[in-house]
Amino acid sequence: MTQIPSPPPEPPRGGLVLTQAGTWRGVRTLLPVAIFVIPFGIAFGVAAAERGLSVTQALGMSALVFSGAAQFPTLEFWQDPIAFGSLALVVLAVNARHVVMGAALSPWLNTVPVRQRVLLLSLLSDPNFANGQIALRGGERDLGVLLGGGLILWVNWIAGTAIGALAGRLIGEPATFGLDVVMTCFLAAMVAGQIERRAKILPVLVASVVAVVLLDQVPTGWNVILGALAGGVTGSIRHAG
Repeated sequence: MTQIPSPPPEPPRGGLVLTQAGTWRGVRTLLPVAIFVIPFGIAFGVAAAERGLSVTQALGMSALVFSGAAQFPTLEFWQDPIAFGSLALVVLAVNARHVVMGAALSPWLNTVPVRQRVLLLSLLSDPNFANGQIALRGGERDLGVLLGGGLILWVNWIAGTAIGALAGRLIGEPATFGLDVVMTCFLAAMVAGQIERRAKILPVLVASVVAVVLLDQVPTGWNVILGALAGGVTGSIRHAG
């Protein structure tokens, strides 16, 4: 007999809050990870300076866009004339995974006012999404953990950008020190912690294999999207069988 998986726990309607205490808790939780965001911000600042962006422009992009995965590819289009259409498509493809993140967080975020939702989603990134979703699924009622995690990542990203843009090539390449694998290890640990039953292993494996195989075969970011779709289809077929 096929066992029907239990749905994820629903948050208490009207029972969620957004407090300063929860925000500080989110800051403290992701501070160790956020420290390693600085070298990536430095790398972007250096690359932006080499492309002719001023310090103000580099800082403005990091503050408003807040997506290293999208900001690095856009520098390839930073030439005269700027191909705005291609640039927009690249950013859309790289950040399309945020659609999945938003859908996963919707049961909780849709219980708070729109202004709070916009604030929380404007600082959404992979690490604070992973950390925040686990906390909320575990019964956390304070959305400040999501806000605080995003805030400390955002601040450190801007700080790294400023250092890179001001210091230029004197910094060197962060990957030389092995810091480029820290974020990947963190996200892998978050995913592994959510695999509660063996039935969830296959979709994760399928998604991982598809994403890795397509890494150099499709435009930047699309391997993650296609991997997520493949994992979702695998999970649906398995549970329906």
